[in-house]
Amino acid sequence: MNRYLLLLLLLIALPLLYHYGPVRATAPETEADSPGAAETEARASLPPYDLTDVRYTQADSARVVQLLGLPHSPTPQQDVLMLARRFLGVPYVGGTLEKGGPGEDSLVVNLHQLDCTTLVETVIALAITRHAGEKDFGSYCRHLESVRYREGRREGYLSRLHYFTWWVHDHMARRQLVETSRSKHSTAPLVVNNYYMSRFPDKYPSLAGRPTRIDSVARLERAENGPDGHYLPQSSTLLPRAELSGIDDGDIVAIVTKKAGLDYSHIGFAVWGKDGHLHLLNASSLHHKVVEEPKTLFRYLQEHPSSIGIRTWRWQFAETRSVESHR
Repeated sequence: MNRYLLLLLLLIALPLLYHYGPVRATAPETEADSPGAAETEARASLPPYDLTDVRYTQADSARVVQLLGLPHSPTPQQDVLMLARRFLGVPYVGGTLEKGGPGEDSLVVNLHQLDCTTLVETVIALAITRHAGEKDFGSYCRHLESVRYREGRREGYLSRLHYFTWWVHDHMARRQLVETSRSKHSTAPLVVNNYYMSRFPDKYPSLAGRPTRIDSVARLERAENGPDGHYLPQSSTLLPRAELSGIDDGDIVAIVTKKAGLDYSHIGFAVWGKDGHLHLLNASSLHHKVVEEPKTLFRYLQEHPSSIGIRTWRWQFAETRSVESHR
């Protein structure tokens, strides 16, 4: 009797298996499967950052921790602008990374003196650290190193991303940046021809009198020179937000220059003003401090004859990159 019952059950089950296929065991989604979880786990396994080769003051480290503990903005992008505004009024001091001499390859943390490059690097590193849920100075230093150096590794003077083109190429390759100024209005082709550092090494203490290092810089310059996309001409920067909808508050702005041997002359952060036009938050050598320009970006460019247009990029945080990769 049991034999006939077993046969009957098999006759019923076989068509079902044929139609639906075998049942697959599916593991429940865990936090480790969520976007950015792999990076979070990787960070958790890292040893504490070695601060012995970091140049900083106790006031700087305390300021970093204070900024990391601020309430979060609704979005990472808004966080970037909020953090940038925290530096308004900080004195402009150029060349804080170009001291040369002993410790020239140290990681420099300086929040009380900023130039246009160190302002952007500082703000982005703070935003990354906050987005990662980290609140200690060592974690900030780790992210600052990753932002400032080629492939995220500090391996001497030549590993620093000295030109902004190098900085963009490196972070684009790591899928950490997306260009936001690309639109029908970005009509001007850009051909990068950087040679300023190798041509004028005496302006850089870490290059002066070092022919081998100068030759290495020249090779790096040539390697990344050439056609490099399109930029938004000066006249188009006066367009309203509806026409430049790809650009958002907190995007990184790079000003294209026609100065010989350079790609960009200045960088900062985009701010849409109450007048409906783009403005620039930057560490200004003219104002001698970090300012949010009251004049439009168009007017700013007009007052600098060598400035011929802009490009903008947005930092891609871990979750954003994961979403973009699945589109």
